Amino acid sequence: MDLSQLNTGLLAVLPEILLLALGFVVIGADLVIGANHKRALGGFTTLGMLVVLIVIGVQSAPLVAGAQAQPALGNMVVGDLTTQLFRGMFVIAGALTCLISMDFKSLKQAGEYYGLVTFAVLGMCLMAAASDIIMLYVALETTSISLYLLAGYLRGVPLSSEAGMKYFLFGAFTSTILLYGLSLLYGFTGQTEYGALVDALRSQVASLGPDSVLPTVVVVILILVGFGFKVAAVPFHMWTPDVYEGAPTPITAFISVASKAAGFAVLLRVFLTVFAPLQDQWVTLISILAVLTMTLGNLLAIPQRNIKRLLAYSSIAQAGYVLIGVASVTSGANAVFGPASALFYLGVYMLTNIAAFVVVVVVTNETGTENLYEMAGLSKRSFWLALGMMLAMLSLGGVPPLAGFFAKFYVFQAAVGSGLVWLAIVGVLNAILGLYYYLIVIRVIFVDPSQGELTAVRMPLTLRTGLFVTTAGILILGVLVTPWYNLVTQAAMTLVGGS
Repeated sequence: MDLSQLNTGLLAVLPEILLLALGFVVIGADLVIGANHKRALGGFTTLGMLVVLIVIGVQSAPLVAGAQAQPALGNMVVGDLTTQLFRGMFVIAGALTCLISMDFKSLKQAGEYYGLVTFAVLGMCLMAAASDIIMLYVALETTSISLYLLAGYLRGVPLSSEAGMKYFLFGAFTSTILLYGLSLLYGFTGQTEYGALVDALRSQVASLGPDSVLPTVVVVILILVGFGFKVAAVPFHMWTPDVYEGAPTPITAFISVASKAAGFAVLLRVFLTVFAPLQDQWVTLISILAVLTMTLGNLLAIPQRNIKRLLAYSSIAQAGYVLIGVASVTSGANAVFGPASALFYLGVYMLTNIAAFVVVVVVTNETGTENLYEMAGLSKRSFWLALGMMLAMLSLGGVPPLAGFFAKFYVFQAAVGSGLVWLAIVGVLNAILGLYYYLIVIRVIFVDPSQGELTAVRMPLTLRTGLFVTTAGILILGVLVTPWYNLVTQAAMTLVGGS
């Protein structure tokens, strides 16, 4: 078979087909194996996702070489390089989540848990691949329903039940608003496919002039509300701290990176293609959201004493930095830098945040609490664990030469290049503010005296592997930054070219 045909027809959704099969196999296996062997389901799911990752890599090879992906399944999906990069992020995040879940003490090992993680990854992959608003909404709901169940998975734990309910209620409300916006978009254009939508909007703006902009901006705002919930942008962030605190810690890690990346996957494709004719209007909106999200997230993270709530507000602030990349859209040769910086940032953030949550899982297993100050003296109990947390915090804070520094550098550079110098300045000030509470975490781990007896931390192989993979990724991306950035730049060209 010609490699260029790997992204056409049913082969275009081969990763999703494999994920669907994996989910059903895991749930089916749960019915026949004994209770003492159900932990192995996590390992099987992890291996299955690695197989899917290899398939994604094979599909990506001709795209990296310059082949053009064509829409498939009646123009419902497209398997371009941007899609493949996001698929890779989701599958890696899912595999790491399953891996670190195997030794999380509070979690009952069961096939439906790993099946739900797999179905959530499936929905996210379809969100990234969608080129039609019907497929987009179906994929979004597939992802959301799986995550609602996972957030409330710890039956008998009030905080987990509360997290699942809040996530569901906020998600259902914003999903309704998003659906209303998509319905109005269809009503204005009579189209559902992205390419046809942008042609219809461009024609309306050209023929009707300013009179056609106002009602369409209302549609943009409604759709932005739905996506703003997924990426935890202010003021649609209210669910984040409670859900992060109450959900099982591996799921908190998964939601913080994969769900956010899925939201940005759709946000980038829809706004850079469908709403390209309205760029002047939505760039202003997203710039304002970026400022609010960065600032409020950082300010509210400072007083937090629960490490998961601190990372929740950190996650909100990180979304603000990615929004800078989304807003940094220009015309001409520089048009690619904004979306490329956002793609780069999301990849780095995925590894960094999961590394931090691996440490939280280990500490929670040992202490039974998520209080930040229970981590005091961690460097004396496990130097490598403390080192991993330090690398994660410094990368989130944007300290060179770690990958997080280059992620922030590229989004700020994109903002300056697009004329949003004021936004870059606000971003730099927020990065300095954010570094303050990341240094507090490091101080607690390395400087503060332990409150109890110092005993060695038990760290199972699964958690050691998860921490090693993520911290190694932080270091490698910091050293080999150019190849990764060149790859995301090539992917971003498909988004800008679609506009």
